[in-house]
Amino acid sequence: MMPDLGKYAATVLSAYGGALALLVALVVASLWRSARVARTLREVEERVRHGRD
Repeated sequence: MMPDLGKYAATVLSAYGGALALLVALVVASLWRSARVARTLREVEERVRHGRD
């Protein structure tokens, strides 16, 4: 159910679309960085583990 936005419909909907796009971009960037940091941490832990054995 959407209210009648009249002549502001394009402006309001594009603002919602832009906000949604930014939120999606932030989530994707966070997941990508998280995976990269986890991979780096695993590599460092492996180097430390094999260095001390």
